[in-house]
Amino acid sequence: MNIVNFTFDAFLKQAADFSGKFSPGLLIGGYMVEEAKKKFPEKTPFQVIAETPKSLPDAIGLLTPCTIGNGGLKLVNLGRYALCFYNSATGNGVRVYLDSEKLRNWPEIKGWLFKLTPAQDYNMEKLIAEIHRAGSKIFGFESICVRGRFLKGQGLGKIVICAVCGEAFPESDGGICRGCRNESPYSSVQKPETPEETGPSLKKIAVEDVVGKIALHDMTKIEPGVFKGPEIEFGQKISAGDICRLQKMGKNSIFVADDLDDQNWVHENDAVLSFAKKMAGEGISYEEKPEEGKITFTATRNGLLVINRQMLRQFNFQKDVMCATRHGNTVVAKGKPVAGSRAIPLFISRDRFDTAMTALEGAPLLSVLPLRRAKVGILVTGTEVFNGLVKDRFIPIVKSKVEKLGGEVAGQIIVPDDRQMITKSVDELINAGADLVVTTAGMSVDPDDVTRPALMDAGLTNMVYGTPVLPGTMTLVGKIKNVQVIGVPACALYFNITSFDLLLPRLLAGLEITRADMSEMGEGGMCQNCRLCTYPKCSFGK
Repeated sequence: MNIVNFTFDAFLKQAADFSGKFSPGLLIGGYMVEEAKKKFPEKTPFQVIAETPKSLPDAIGLLTPCTIGNGGLKLVNLGRYALCFYNSATGNGVRVYLDSEKLRNWPEIKGWLFKLTPAQDYNMEKLIAEIHRAGSKIFGFESICVRGRFLKGQGLGKIVICAVCGEAFPESDGGICRGCRNESPYSSVQKPETPEETGPSLKKIAVEDVVGKIALHDMTKIEPGVFKGPEIEFGQKISAGDICRLQKMGKNSIFVADDLDDQNWVHENDAVLSFAKKMAGEGISYEEKPEEGKITFTATRNGLLVINRQMLRQFNFQKDVMCATRHGNTVVAKGKPVAGSRAIPLFISRDRFDTAMTALEGAPLLSVLPLRRAKVGILVTGTEVFNGLVKDRFIPIVKSKVEKLGGEVAGQIIVPDDRQMITKSVDELINAGADLVVTTAGMSVDPDDVTRPALMDAGLTNMVYGTPVLPGTMTLVGKIKNVQVIGVPACALYFNITSFDLLLPRLLAGLEITRADMSEMGEGGMCQNCRLCTYPKCSFGK
């Protein structure tokens, strides 16, 4: 059996020359490419996905024009020995994989794949002969359609200079390159780590001699349980009366602002003010005068606190700076503090300041989005409720939660577990002016639960079903045209707080909820079902 245009022996030699030694994976990969090409229409432009970085990409590069460099080969490391050929326009293709069941008749190949035989004990002649005899008999095949995000090659976008290392990198990676965010696999022997910076040369004066001098920073007084704040403020001219207070605070000498090198060092107040201007987005304010080198950000309106988490991580990765926030995606009240930032030392070097500023480029780090006054349509599903066998409790529960966040109920309908009636009722609520439809119950796996397919009949798109939150796992979100939809499972009748309470504010703030957003809710997504519920002053949803 030939492998593309090679005889078995010729490909064996070609593979050994290419990799420098014999690779069973490369040989098996050659047969996989051969079978994929047989099952793929001739003269159809194709691309390839390899599901492992082990040997298989080498076989693809040897036997096809597809490479990682030209974009024809994509490596999606799923850890499986498999590849797929697909039409680069439509995504339709064929997947070829090593079938574990079929390996029962091929002990040498099975021993190699499952590491049952130590590498030094391989009988290479027997393994090569078995691969030759097996050919395509060890493969499984399936028709596939590649998802849209893999069909088009993603360009690097704008290229910028990293403020830390000075090398070029894609701006889409963030404020600094990934190598300088500690993602590099190696350390440089030519560039030893920079020693910790000690700050500019400051003039220290005994407290008895500081009258008439200018304080270089806020000096904090602490009375346990009573007071903590600046007793002497930055820029204050120190008087004779201040000496006693300083001595009571344990200050026997202080720094004063004489002959500072402003070109190479940035004072903590100047630094944090610069950070604040970059960090604050809509709905956020801060005092222009830092206190003890710190700035506190407050909400200027009621709304949803949104944190740029990637930017926060990048900023806090930098040396000598910090920013702490409340949990993102939580409802905050006007005037409440939501975050704080500062430069950690009294002076930060210009280089580190510039790097920290670079990490804040782009969208703001903090914002408070207003919650719109939604017009909500409530659709209660359940034959037992529709027939009056069970009294409805969903409508008052949903109504109270919506009104608490400033919304109003535009309509409410109770229908049986009937797919067509549910679809029709959704249309009625939308036509009545609802911009958010809340459906209740019918979200589980029971055969009578038809709410989800009925919503799809009504035109539901962007559906995300299931969230890692307890209670409320079987929640659904999506859209019907421009109308938001959330499906609330029946557990909301029993539990005071569920995933509905976590997701509703996000919807009212206009955020699109994706599968990635849902996946991040797993940490903190387990309610403790406390006897006395204190939500949102608890860990649930955080």
